[in-house]
Amino acid sequence: MKAITAKRPEAEKPLTRSETMARVRSRDTSPERAVRRILTDLGYRYRLHRADLPGTPDIAFIGRRKALFVHGCFWHGHNCARGSRAPKTNPEYWRTKIARNRARDLDVAAALDRLGWSAMTVWECELRDVAAVSMRLALWLR
Repeated sequence: MKAITAKRPEAEKPLTRSETMARVRSRDTSPERAVRRILTDLGYRYRLHRADLPGTPDIAFIGRRKALFVHGCFWHGHNCARGSRAPKTNPEYWRTKIARNRARDLDVAAALDRLGWSAMTVWECELRDVAAVSMRLALWLR
């Protein structure tokens, strides 16, 4: 009888920077899906990724004229531990990129305000406390 030997998988090569960045998604992220689940549980109906609004909000409440953005802490420079983390490679590039993202977020909020819309941001780190986010959303959507 032959002995069965399992083949060892070859060591996976590390991903290149572009392969890593290609895996980062801007739509249907885990934090965004979590917020949508909260909103559905609260009984609200919404529209996703309205390209006709400034900034293409992640979630839009058309009748209420409210736009909701779900931001990743790193990508939008939040003041939490994850958001204030600075990459070790090419730090100047990342500093300017995140600064541009923050400036764009302010411009989008101002543009929505000029159109008579109210904008709110839910940060990725806030989703650790689902009850607090749920309460905040319910109050904002009244």
